Amino acid sequence: MSLLRANALSFSYADTPILNDISFSVATGELVSVLGPNGCGKTTLLKVLLGILLPEKGQVLLNEVDIHSIGRKALAKKIAYVPQVHTASFAYPVMDVVMMGRMPHKGFFSLFSNKDAALALRAMEKTGILHLKDKSYTQISGGERQLTLIARALAQGARTFILDEPLNGLDYGNQLKLLEQLHELCGEGYTFIKSTHFPDHALWVSDHVVMLKNGVVHTDGHPRDVITQESLFALYGAQVKVLPYAENFRICIPGKIYSRLCPTLPKVADLRKHPSRSFMY
Repeated sequence: MSLLRANALSFSYADTPILNDISFSVATGELVSVLGPNGCGKTTLLKVLLGILLPEKGQVLLNEVDIHSIGRKALAKKIAYVPQVHTASFAYPVMDVVMMGRMPHKGFFSLFSNKDAALALRAMEKTGILHLKDKSYTQISGGERQLTLIARALAQGARTFILDEPLNGLDYGNQLKLLEQLHELCGEGYTFIKSTHFPDHALWVSDHVVMLKNGVVHTDGHPRDVITQESLFALYGAQVKVLPYAENFRICIPGKIYSRLCPTLPKVADLRKHPSRSFMY
């Protein structure tokens, strides 16, 4: 049985269709990457999966239960949202930011307990930021802020996380650190659904890729099966060489760069004439 299932989802803003008959499923412990060009509906899809937007048609099922039949507070204990890196307006200590994840478990006038603090500390330990607990959230790096938001989501008690372009704005080192952290947490049974613009990152750590184009699922499946020259050209109109590097591992190289190394690389015009042609070695 799937943990989370998008079942024939459709959504429009006013008279503008954004999502059309979107279906895919997510298993427990998977890291799922949603790939697609700007404006294809990635962020809207995440909002529908979170229950923020109500689909015109279809359902989002969590353990085969429609999420809109689950109370907001109860749902927040199961699914957490991690936004893009942002700059906070107030210089809260990192510990306080993580403790905010306990809010779904509190009453309106309730105070945080020793148990809440212990869970927050454990979440920071899991994400490797325990040493930052007394630092100001506004004075740590972008990568550390993103790990803080993930720790907040862990403290929330959820086991499923939806991340909107979590690597946006991070330098290369912080990108790698965050990807490694997500991979390790998946090994502990946590589930992640993230939007991304980086096919390479999906190849490195994802168990499942959903490719969106013009509001529909272009293809979905294991990254080795669906991230190909043809699918990347269909999504982005870019010529990219997808090459095997080691057993069960592939890399993407921009076509023009690769053509300087290998002049026989098929041209974009060839892909347009033969869209089904395979160039995988």
